[in-house]
Amino acid sequence: MTHPRFLSALAVPGLILGIALQTSGPSPALAQAAPAKPAEAPIPDIPTLMTQVQAHQRELDKIRENYTFREVQQTDDLDSNGQVKKSETEESEIFFVNGHHIERLVKKNGQDLSPNEQKKEQERVEKEVNKATKLDPNKSLNGDEISVSRILAIMKVSNPRRVSLNGRDTIAFDFIGDPHAQTHGLAEDASKKMAGTVWVDEKDREVAKLTVHFDENFHVAGGLVANIQAGSSFQFEQAKINNELWLPTGGEAHLQARVLLVKGYRQNVRFHDSDFQRFHTEASQQAGVTVHE
Repeated sequence: MTHPRFLSALAVPGLILGIALQTSGPSPALAQAAPAKPAEAPIPDIPTLMTQVQAHQRELDKIRENYTFREVQQTDDLDSNGQVKKSETEESEIFFVNGHHIERLVKKNGQDLSPNEQKKEQERVEKEVNKATKLDPNKSLNGDEISVSRILAIMKVSNPRRVSLNGRDTIAFDFIGDPHAQTHGLAEDASKKMAGTVWVDEKDREVAKLTVHFDENFHVAGGLVANIQAGSSFQFEQAKINNELWLPTGGEAHLQARVLLVKGYRQNVRFHDSDFQRFHTEASQQAGVTVHE
């Protein structure tokens, strides 16, 4: 499971509920009548849990290709005081091909694309669809993406616990980058500087939420190209749609970086997904063709 957005970290503290009894305590008769509380099931082994998450996601990949939805992204450029100096929005149609996430831009700053922009975007999407059709579903369509399972493979995992998230039983655990892990590529190298928390829906074995933050600066090409600064973070959430499968619902990112040793910039990025629709499987799966039920 991947998503190409850079999203923000949000700590969710656990909540312990206590029940205060009267100082005199209940009567012996009432105490004996109270039913025994069933023992809580042990927390699953985390590597095993994530293997189950991967297997379950593969099972749902074909169903996911029957869905399309809209995503609105807002990007705010910030000044050195954290004030918004520029804001832009993009609206895209999202669909999946051979397990890969494809975006078609349809609006910028609330305005439809011009005919020329639509033509260029259609050509770009068609190339991406053709590439996705031939590419292994387990490989990244874009080189800067990394799956949750791969992130966790190069992380140290700790503090597994059972919590409630959106009214559902969830297994949460923390992770931190392993500086000695063997990595390949920019995204994996960056992962060693990350820490965060994952929430896995216990019943459906799906990642319901992921938060990540950079505890240290990450230098691209030794800092000559870019320097992603400590404090940059992202968050990603999913939900069960139509009681059938899990799809992204939103997230946000807070990015601080310096480019080419000179230009520093700060951005807040937020995205929201909606208008989930299922289309006929017999429809021709072409970029730009969507037949809704």
